[in-house]
Amino acid sequence: MISTQLLNPQSIVVVGGSNDIHKPGGKVLKNILDGGFTGTLAVLNPKEEEVQGVKSYRDPADLPQADLAVIAIPAKFTLPVVELLAKEKGTRGFIILSAGYSEESEAGKELEQQVVEVIESVGGSLIGPNCVGIMTPQHNSVFTEPIPKLDPKGVDFISGSGATACFILEAGIPKGLTFASVFSVGNSAQLGVEEILEHLDESFDPATSSRVKLLYIETIGNPAKLLRHASSLIRKGCRIAAVKAGSSEAGSRAASSHTGALASSDVAVDALFRKAGIVRCYGREDLITVASIFMHPELQGKNITIITHAGGPAVMLTDALSNGGMNVPHIEGPDADELLTKLYPGSSVANPIDFLATGTAEQLGTIIDYVDTRFHDIDAMVVIFGTPGLVEIFDVYAVLDEKMRSANKPIFPVLPSTLTARAEVDDFLSRGRLNFPDEVSLGTALARVYHTPNPADAGELPSMDIDAIRAVVDNTTDGYISPNAIQTLLDACGIPRAGEAVVRNEEDAVREAAELGFPVVMKVVGPVHKSDVGGVVLNVQDADGVRSEFSRMIQIPDTTAVLLQPMLSGTELFAGAKKEDSFGHMVLCGLGGIFIEVLKDVRAGLAPLSADEALTMIRELKGYRILQGVRGQAGVNEQAFADVIVRLSALCVAAPEIAELDLNPLLGTPDGVTAVDARIRIEKAG
Repeated sequence: MISTQLLNPQSIVVVGGSNDIHKPGGKVLKNILDGGFTGTLAVLNPKEEEVQGVKSYRDPADLPQADLAVIAIPAKFTLPVVELLAKEKGTRGFIILSAGYSEESEAGKELEQQVVEVIESVGGSLIGPNCVGIMTPQHNSVFTEPIPKLDPKGVDFISGSGATACFILEAGIPKGLTFASVFSVGNSAQLGVEEILEHLDESFDPATSSRVKLLYIETIGNPAKLLRHASSLIRKGCRIAAVKAGSSEAGSRAASSHTGALASSDVAVDALFRKAGIVRCYGREDLITVASIFMHPELQGKNITIITHAGGPAVMLTDALSNGGMNVPHIEGPDADELLTKLYPGSSVANPIDFLATGTAEQLGTIIDYVDTRFHDIDAMVVIFGTPGLVEIFDVYAVLDEKMRSANKPIFPVLPSTLTARAEVDDFLSRGRLNFPDEVSLGTALARVYHTPNPADAGELPSMDIDAIRAVVDNTTDGYISPNAIQTLLDACGIPRAGEAVVRNEEDAVREAAELGFPVVMKVVGPVHKSDVGGVVLNVQDADGVRSEFSRMIQIPDTTAVLLQPMLSGTELFAGAKKEDSFGHMVLCGLGGIFIEVLKDVRAGLAPLSADEALTMIRELKGYRILQGVRGQAGVNEQAFADVIVRLSALCVAAPEIAELDLNPLLGTPDGVTAVDARIRIEKAG
């Protein structure tokens, strides 16, 4: 719980406040003063009686009562000060700027925990340690720059890195992005990104709260909390973009299944963000671009008109939009012909609409009016307009601003001349506008924003035999479970499977093959990678073939039995699941065979999955057209495939001890989907 004293204190003490504004204690005090804090200020400094015009106390015991303490002294001195403030001075908000805690050593980690325990013992709130501070409408308790003028209509920004927070502010402010609040959480000893987001959700006021949230995250400590509150905020009308740093891996984790090899913590982050409706970004400029898009009216479709007087940027923007799955549709017809008569000879209205380097502000206004009111299949406009510096273009940007206020469709301005038209761009920004200096960055971000789904609705879990599932898991030791146990689990959760039999001698093999019906498939039981050791034989036609293959296969090292199945046909599919730390289970799906072995064409989601989520995963596969059926080949029943994915995710909910699970292959036909081979590994806690 975030205390009122942290966000809206009536009194602040700066511990370590200094007259030297080049030190954190001096700079944070200056920023609080410059920000116009209206409450009572005090400083703790054993060498001074007054600091920057503020009364300073030499002895902590003499300090007055204080709602908030901003601490900028070496870590080793903080604990006694925190204890005194918390227990004797009524302090309930703490911002510890100092480093030297868990980020540095085990001793520092222990000290950090002691500080947290003291603060929590009085119901207090802690930001940091090892942070740059926070900015709210009430106080600028940061020791860094830049300091934006906070605007309630700006963005709420939460960062796990103080330096990165500064760099993102510095990137966004010149483009016109405004901020409502800024939180640098540092080590997140008590309050991290998730807890701040929780507060923004629980305190959200549709009349006054910011509708845009930006996150810079280095560690997701509580994925479930992030998912819950991000989804809630987005359903309330907010939009959220986030950078998750630290996503690369030097190599694949050791894994004995396709799912284990394909799943990673970064795949889990993607799945979490998609489930929540968060737009994932990949750097500071990307985050600022997406945030700036959020500050415009929301796109209602993917058909974009590009309006420009410069051909090259329009071509690059067209490529970026098209590559991202957006449309730049051809414009023609009587209205287009009429518009062309209002432009200079040589202009084009085909889309991009190019009104030449000699185009005027009046012509720009006319074009926007036509696109807004007459070209009904267009959903938004991008206006690219710069200058080589020969003439002033204040009039163009004034028209652009006026049309952005009156148009029904979103208009995104690309004003690349930030040097030659600096005065004009600054004037445009002063009107409350934002600039996208680079058209390709805008196009790429627009596509990602448009294609990020809304938060997933929680669907009802399918009916399953939970008792049967728990009986198998509870009576199984860690490791890969037997084929019979797998059959029981698949049957209990309602996943169709091929008939099969596990045999340990030739006579049983011949008898079971006859009952299953020839031809059959034979697979060794035991070796991890069956095909690598000659442990899979297809299309065995008769009893003699069964005898011969059984005799050979049972001698393969590590083989304990042979699995028989009827020879089925269909499109090879894949589904699997992997438990990923605190994220829970990732469920993956894709095409089988070469598509998973080489192309790794898979999509992932977090369990539990709804039918809509499963269908979206299927339809986003690069090989989706194969599932639809191409060149006379039969397609796959999508609903049946989605049902398998949903049931697989529900199985993971019922049996969280499942560490890895592969259904590979599944065989899909127009009539349904059948599991042909499955492997499940159990890993119990403790």
